[in-house]
Amino acid sequence: MAKIKMTVPIVEMDGDEMTRILWKMIKENLLEPFVELNTEYYDLGLEHRNETNDQVTIDSANATKKYKVAVKCATITPNAARVKEYDLKEMWKSPNGTIRAILDGTVFRAPIVVKGIEPCVKNWKKPITIARHAYGDVYKGSEMKIPGAGKVELVYTAKDGSEERELVHEFDSAGIVQGMHNINASIESFARSCFNYALDIKQDLWFATKDTISKKYDHTFKDIFQDIFDAEYKEKFEEAGITYFYTLIDDAVARVMKSEGGYIWACKNYDGDVMSDMISSAFGSLAMMTSVLVSPDGYYEYEAAHGTVQRHYYKHLKGEETSTNSVATIFAWSGALRKRGEMDGNEELMAFADKLEKATIDTIESGKMTKDLALITTFENPTVLNSEDFIKAIAERLKED
Repeated sequence: MAKIKMTVPIVEMDGDEMTRILWKMIKENLLEPFVELNTEYYDLGLEHRNETNDQVTIDSANATKKYKVAVKCATITPNAARVKEYDLKEMWKSPNGTIRAILDGTVFRAPIVVKGIEPCVKNWKKPITIARHAYGDVYKGSEMKIPGAGKVELVYTAKDGSEERELVHEFDSAGIVQGMHNINASIESFARSCFNYALDIKQDLWFATKDTISKKYDHTFKDIFQDIFDAEYKEKFEEAGITYFYTLIDDAVARVMKSEGGYIWACKNYDGDVMSDMISSAFGSLAMMTSVLVSPDGYYEYEAAHGTVQRHYYKHLKGEETSTNSVATIFAWSGALRKRGEMDGNEELMAFADKLEKATIDTIESGKMTKDLALITTFENPTVLNSEDFIKAIAERLKED
């Protein structure tokens, strides 16, 4: 059977540890036998990021601007232990944060729902989509260790040389301090992305911050969302029969737990990072969640919402068998291929992406799954497959279709 051709490449960002192993298996078993893959490859593994002084991450983001579609493997964001383990030149920043800052836009994350994997929250009947702001806050923060007594201030120096100062803290002993920022233009893009996405999928939109405590920083997010909604989207939402409302983040958490799902929950960058993990885990597994960065300029970057599965990787290095869930990484590839097909008018590629997702879900619903799902499934006597055999079981279903 002739392979499906791709006229325009997608940007391929390879990653780290166990997800890098899965990446190779997915390409060899699920993609290359069916598609003549056309990718512009970037190695975002930590060693190569270190060798290039993280330039490879910047290059991959700029390539995404050129080709408009990217697929990314999970990557390590190094801490002090990783600096020592990999003998790094410095503690490189989150590659996801770097890419998001360059592309702008919003990350939309939603659980992959399958029969036999029931949500921990019994009243959740529909997926909850997390819309995560993709710029700034702690991901672009500056930090400092304070050695002893002294004063820390925020200082803004205008172009005319005038200054504004705000006291952060009068230290009487050692401590720590962090400065973070955002820009109105990015928040406006975030708001419009959320409103447009809500209209596209006809779902209510919630937005939550902590404006009662953060009366300038978080309150600015709240004000920008409301101003744009009132000026540009209020009538459109009414026509679509959907609603937008703002609430405090702690109130939103309480509402989410009591809801049935079926809406978009917009969060600031860090809140979205944490809440998407909570939502995905409660719906079944961190490896059962789609994630796509959507830029207002029409760039799309698909990735798994989870980490590099370090513990399984160390087992793999010892020659021990692993049963690592690859579903989110498979869906990152299918999402990118579908979007490439949409942009290029390639019906065959779009149909293949649909078949790949269906084969993955059908495999799980037939009772064949990885250990993390077998531990929580409502199916009796599921077949637990190792990392490679699970991917091969999906490949068999793909061949049948």
